Amino acid sequence: MKQSPPPFTTGPAAWIGSKPPLLRFLNTCHAEFAPETSGAVADYIPELGKADPDHFGISLATLDGHVYEVGDTQIPFTIQSMSKPFVFALALDTLGAERVESVIGVEPSGDPFNSIRLNAENHPFNPMVNAGAIACSGLIHEAKGDAAFEYIRQALGRFAGRDLDVDDAVYASESTTGDRNRAIGYLLRTNAVIRDNVAAVLEVYFRQCAILVTARDIAVMAATLANRGINPVTGEQVMSAYAISRTLSVMTSSGMYDYAGEWIYRIGIPAKSGVGGGILAALPARLGLGSYSPRLDKHGNSVRGIKVCEALSAHYDLHMLNRSDDARNSIIADYNIGNSPSRRVRRAQEQSILAAHHQDVRVIELVGTLSFSNVDYVSRQLAAKPRPQLVIFDLRRVTAMTRAGARLLAEEFRELAAHHVTVILSGIRRSSPDWKMIADWTEGLTNIRNYYLLDAAIEWAEDQVVYRYGGAIDFFEATDLSEQSLLAGLTDEELTDLASLAAIKSYQASEKIIATGEPATSLFFLRSGVVHVTLPDGIRLATLTAGMPFGEMALLEPRRSADVFADMAATAYEIPLRDFERFRKQHPRAGERIMRNLAQLLADRLILANAKLNLLTSG
Repeated sequence: MKQSPPPFTTGPAAWIGSKPPLLRFLNTCHAEFAPETSGAVADYIPELGKADPDHFGISLATLDGHVYEVGDTQIPFTIQSMSKPFVFALALDTLGAERVESVIGVEPSGDPFNSIRLNAENHPFNPMVNAGAIACSGLIHEAKGDAAFEYIRQALGRFAGRDLDVDDAVYASESTTGDRNRAIGYLLRTNAVIRDNVAAVLEVYFRQCAILVTARDIAVMAATLANRGINPVTGEQVMSAYAISRTLSVMTSSGMYDYAGEWIYRIGIPAKSGVGGGILAALPARLGLGSYSPRLDKHGNSVRGIKVCEALSAHYDLHMLNRSDDARNSIIADYNIGNSPSRRVRRAQEQSILAAHHQDVRVIELVGTLSFSNVDYVSRQLAAKPRPQLVIFDLRRVTAMTRAGARLLAEEFRELAAHHVTVILSGIRRSSPDWKMIADWTEGLTNIRNYYLLDAAIEWAEDQVVYRYGGAIDFFEATDLSEQSLLAGLTDEELTDLASLAAIKSYQASEKIIATGEPATSLFFLRSGVVHVTLPDGIRLATLTAGMPFGEMALLEPRRSADVFADMAATAYEIPLRDFERFRKQHPRAGERIMRNLAQLLADRLILANAKLNLLTSG
């Protein structure tokens, strides 16, 4: 009885009507290569000849356990020679490297996979040709006896993350027509490579080749190889890292038979094919790929499968010798502006709009190296939640960016543009090589903005939200004291008395209004324009617009603790501190109200600072 594979699960429902860039690329490959009809279905084993030549599936598994699937990924087919690397790894773990390597070589043969020829030591050239694979089955049989096949089947199931069944019809067909393999078996027995009964060993080999898998299964199996023997879906350590590294080494040199040299030169990903139509490719610390298409070329490799691997490697520059990092998780913080707004202090109307629509802006702070796998992970994290209107990618902590990562990131930007999402970058200078890479692949896009400071990026995004929901931001419109947050709750009479103490001062753009360390002798209420508050080292603490106080810490501290500069032409009400203290004595209720407002203002700042800290420590 054939067991059904796991259900198709590609992307989250939250990203309705859209596809992550990598899935879109695989769909493109499927559409482009499906019309390819060259090659022929293997028929030297009669049951294999019954395969539908039009079946075509592509699956890709990442090292965090995500599986992309396109086409006929749920069609079961027999694993055939793709079992060889896994049984070799199993033999290494079961009998030890010394025993295995004493009877099986690791050099390419240059011969067809079913060649009846041994090396100079009368041993199989390597475990990827039939002679070496039969020798591996013989070693397992030597260790496990009649339980050898079940031992192999369970091991392959751990690689796939599920129990695997056997196609009895294909097994019977292989056994009936397997005279060439029998000849290889007796040659191995003659040279003491196999010690047990040849017929019993061959029955194990024929059955292991008839194990049923899907394209999804072999993608997960390949990802387990790429993940140092840890199945990324189940989390199980299936084989030792030693066995995996040695297996990948032999796959690199000999996995594709007499096409192996061309394969590793052009594609550069350790791989193994099977005459059932499958190809598995395992890129260490990156991904596992599984494809299924029964039409084979003259080497016994899937025609469409090779084209998929060529396209993936070329498009994303995945040749294993081009690796530059192995980081997986590059997100240090992921939040919306409700949790961490900009340092611009907003008026009540703006605050109301932003509070209602804070999820329209999402901020993703990245760290480390942006590689192919990292960016794919970021794109899926972005897709896992409802789509925002604006996305900020903060790159200030990114230390490097691979070409594959930059290209996939650019493709993510194109995907966002297709859904009218504005992308804002921060922390990357336009003169940097990374920016130039991204710019080359996003040429023509109008949905990308670049602000070096994250706060400036968030502030611009907030402005767009305010505009989109009917708000207005007029920096030059003059306000009076009744609109000042620090004076909320004062009566008209109290405000009139306070206004009589104020002088209206004007400032030019970039003019310093307050200097750190000087005596605090006045309070200021911004009437028009924009000012910013900075520490002496230049770190911006806040951006203030009309209706906001500054220098208010004079009520608590005798000296200024920050600098204040005009961003543009600005005007402010200035009230000398001695006059303000006289006002408080004359209007004690108003004085108490102002101090309560000041306490609330300071509390709000502390809450915001704690929220920002929590984002970093929990990210």
